[in-house]
Amino acid sequence: MLVLRDIRKSFGGTSVLQGIDLTVGAGQMVCLIGASGSGKSTLLRCMNLLEPIDDGQILLDGTDISEPGLNPQPVRQQIGMVFQSYNLFPHMTALDNALLAPRRIKRLSKAALLPPVEALFARFGLRDRMHHYPDQLSGGQQQRVAIVRALAMQPRLMLFDEITSALDPELVGEVLDVLRQLRAEGMTMVLATHEMGFARDLADTVCFLDQGRILEQGPPDRLFGAPQQERTRAFLSRVL
Repeated sequence: MLVLRDIRKSFGGTSVLQGIDLTVGAGQMVCLIGASGSGKSTLLRCMNLLEPIDDGQILLDGTDISEPGLNPQPVRQQIGMVFQSYNLFPHMTALDNALLAPRRIKRLSKAALLPPVEALFARFGLRDRMHHYPDQLSGGQQQRVAIVRALAMQPRLMLFDEITSALDPELVGEVLDVLRQLRAEGMTMVLATHEMGFARDLADTVCFLDQGRILEQGPPDRLFGAPQQERTRAFLSRVL
């Protein structure tokens, strides 16, 4: 579904991505791991064109979506993203937050949207929280609302950027349960995560990023069980 070829990105004189090659098949879960500052978040932001790349190609179903001058909006409708911070509008209820983008961008009526969006809230244990405002919700509930909001656009690919790192430990599990459901339903996903156990159990491919490069990638059993690179081994010895 998504192919990245020799992706390069710099900010000022600092090179953040240095020749990233990655293939994401339909229905796969790819987990990006690595230390803070290794380029994981920037890579995700490049995938849905929030950051323009300096060089390389991003192919979605074989079409180059990284060409200069391309309108990014149709691409972003197909590639949803959930961030570390929830970014919910505080003056809107959870339901209104989820309805906003499809109503504004897809021009769909509230009546048409309500059944599928309410079903998303129910699916992720939020039926009784739809009409609450963000400050009336726990951190885990707010992050689940942010996931519902992204799914309301019916994307084909979902990107998640460290979505549990701002949560209290007891709230992490309820957000990971949402990802497990999406995985079981065949959603194509790319995650930057510090949850190593989750990546080991559910990912198809794990990529270890270091200084803007994918230093090593492969099935989780191999990468966690028998990493080939000394830098990978050093990282995993600290976090496992």
